[in-house]
Amino acid sequence: MKTAPILILLLLASVLIATPSSASPAVMVSAYEFYPEVLMPGDTAILTLQVTNAEAVATQTQTYVSGSETTSTTRTLGVDIDNIWITPASSGGRQIRATANYADVGYLAAGASLEVHFKMLVDDNMSEGVYFPKVNIDASSGTDVNYPLLVKVSNASVDLLPTSLPSKISSGGTTEISVTAVNRRDNTVDEVMITPQGTDVEFVPESYYLGALTAKSSEAVVFSIRPLGTGERNITFTLRYSNGDNLHTTTLFAPLEVIDTLDVAPIITRFPISITKGSSSRISIDVYNAKTEGITGVLVTPQCEATVIPSQYFIGSMEPDDVFSASFDIYADTEDYGDYVIGFTVSFKQGNDYYETPVVTKSFSVVSGPGQSYQSSSSTTSGSGSNGMPQAPSLVICVTSFILIVVVIVVLVFFYVRWKKRRSA
Repeated sequence: MKTAPILILLLLASVLIATPSSASPAVMVSAYEFYPEVLMPGDTAILTLQVTNAEAVATQTQTYVSGSETTSTTRTLGVDIDNIWITPASSGGRQIRATANYADVGYLAAGASLEVHFKMLVDDNMSEGVYFPKVNIDASSGTDVNYPLLVKVSNASVDLLPTSLPSKISSGGTTEISVTAVNRRDNTVDEVMITPQGTDVEFVPESYYLGALTAKSSEAVVFSIRPLGTGERNITFTLRYSNGDNLHTTTLFAPLEVIDTLDVAPIITRFPISITKGSSSRISIDVYNAKTEGITGVLVTPQCEATVIPSQYFIGSMEPDDVFSASFDIYADTEDYGDYVIGFTVSFKQGNDYYETPVVTKSFSVVSGPGQSYQSSSSTTSGSGSNGMPQAPSLVICVTSFILIVVVIVVLVFFYVRWKKRRSA
């Protein structure tokens, strides 16, 4: 019978056409992000997962053919997600783990995505390295998901280095010091702040906010330190920064000795050992600024019983390591014979504060014979600088004396000529 094979072929064809598609909705982790992106042992991170139903169409139509009858059914390609959880990554008994899971998440339509967040914990003393905790998605009407996540743990920190931090500073005025924040990590850290502290010292500013510090970068910070006394002490610089939502600190300790030294001072380079009574002598001094920052309003003031001209010498501004020369004339016209002392102080302004150095003194004698002067071999012959000027220049007195002598000579010559004419007559 020839009809049997034909009936068998038709039956097979109808079965093949009527068999529904076995395709399941394609659930996947389409993106994820850790904040912060590089963790430290003991840190807490936020994991953001994007879960997507990757089906391109929302529905699927299935057609059944049985003999001369055709039947079509349409079903949606959405999926019910029953649970999302994280399998921890472990090393040496320590873990990177999530604090909770998502149960009965709900229905996810074709082409749709949902975003879920996990709080991840890194155990203290976790070894640095790369770890792979897994995302698990239980889909009741689709394919389950097991997706590994890459997590990096690093012990690298943000450090403080002493850039310019002297072990000794002067008790007078302020001194600039600087430290450098170095981010050795592979990610940016935020809210970076440096705060100095110390006993019997004041810092300006009291703290310095750097904000964000990018990976493998550094930034120097300058403070002014003003001592309130002398002696040895310790100062500390505390650096605070955030790695994500995790606060970390680094501390730099530095010993400091505050001493009585003249980092702004007059150096007497030429002075009289003795002065003939009734005459004068020249005194030359160098004023130097050994501070690490500039000063303003620099004024040199002599202190002596004898007459000193000018009474003050104004230098003005001095940058670090500047040296200016100033000269004074001392007169012994009203002093008795004997020994005397002359002193010099330097006053200046640094920031909003005024300072005055201790007195630097020299002794001299008023004698009846020729006077004697001493001049240092290191004394400078340059002037006082572009902005140095005496308050009462001695040049005026010298010129006045010269003019007076000339006038006396002219008068004497006049009377002599007149007397000679009378005698000739």
